[in-house]
Amino acid sequence: MSLSGADGAALNGVRVVDGATLAAGPLVATWLGEFGAEVVKIEQPGGGDPMRQWGAQRDGVGLMWKSLSRNKKSATLNLRLEAGRDLLRQLAGTADVLIMNLRPSTMRKWGLDYASLAAANPGLVMVHVTGFGAGGPKSDRPGFGTLGEAMSGFAHLTGSPDGPPTLPSFMLADGVAALNCTYAVMMALYHRDVHGAGGQLIDCNLIEPLARLLEQSVITYDQLGTIPVRTGNRWDISAPRNTYRTSDDRWLAMSGSAPSIAMRALRAVGRADLTSDPRFAEPQERLRNAGLVDKVMADWIAEHTLDEAMAVFEAAEVAAAPVYDSAQLLADPQLQARQTYVSVPDDDLGAMRVQGPVPRLSATPGRVEHLGPAVGAHNDVVYRELLGLDDTTMTDLSAQGVI
Repeated sequence: MSLSGADGAALNGVRVVDGATLAAGPLVATWLGEFGAEVVKIEQPGGGDPMRQWGAQRDGVGLMWKSLSRNKKSATLNLRLEAGRDLLRQLAGTADVLIMNLRPSTMRKWGLDYASLAAANPGLVMVHVTGFGAGGPKSDRPGFGTLGEAMSGFAHLTGSPDGPPTLPSFMLADGVAALNCTYAVMMALYHRDVHGAGGQLIDCNLIEPLARLLEQSVITYDQLGTIPVRTGNRWDISAPRNTYRTSDDRWLAMSGSAPSIAMRALRAVGRADLTSDPRFAEPQERLRNAGLVDKVMADWIAEHTLDEAMAVFEAAEVAAAPVYDSAQLLADPQLQARQTYVSVPDDDLGAMRVQGPVPRLSATPGRVEHLGPAVGAHNDVVYRELLGLDDTTMTDLSAQGVI
């Protein structure tokens, strides 16, 4: 395997060194790699990235690791040793993008801060993901997505009105931060390559990207002095808006965000009379009477199976959808037709279905070339081909525990 990107891909020719661990930083590299960037994943010798032991396992193989490290080359490197840090500096000198998530003080102490690396490679774009971001009294504290989900306001708004703040059971804050970082990388590369500028540092934390999606609650407090509270599946900008149980014990979700959709929903359940009732026809009044709207929908849906209800709503062009579990998601005919999930051969698992790249580009679509490799599987190709190390040096570095 050579050190080259995917021919004909959007990011062919872009080299990414993924020196981060766990979720947010590595996700940035994953998405760039799907669209053709050459990604070198740096892992600690021995156990590798902690993501390998994270979540569900099959025969000792981390399933999320396999997906998260798709299209990447794994090279081991012990950053606790100066020789390891020197190798990372050399790799950064060849890279377009470097992704790190060490604490700011550690980056400075180890000489891996952006100013130091950019002095040798002025075109370098560095993504630095931390729990709290650079600057401020918490900048050097360790942080994980759970803290971002709590401090962003997400947990406060999620859950039943009489229940506790609720955390997601998936890596929400990491994912939202990674999406922000990925488009920031593309802006930084555009600025560098189109405007003839240098690289730059992208400072991203796990709180602010998710908080941006929850800005409505801050705006409401700033202007009205009120703090939004948990409302379950309801939302104070839309009615009907909830999940509803069907007669066959399935669940259906509905959104009446547009007034025309809300009126269609009332007609679909046989309550056309309510479309001229000011409590339901006028948007703000409908929000004030969301409980009544919910009861109308819940009572009708409870008398029908999921298939029956969906047939009525689809015919009426109402915004409704079944609540899927994983098996139903894979079986959905729309997603099957779009080949949303693809089966990828793998040496450890035989094959595994993973979600393909999103979004879809017509001329340069993303690809899943392979799933996550073994620890250090590409040491030779990275260090020999990219940095030109010889046999003696490789042997010495291995004996010293550097690689």
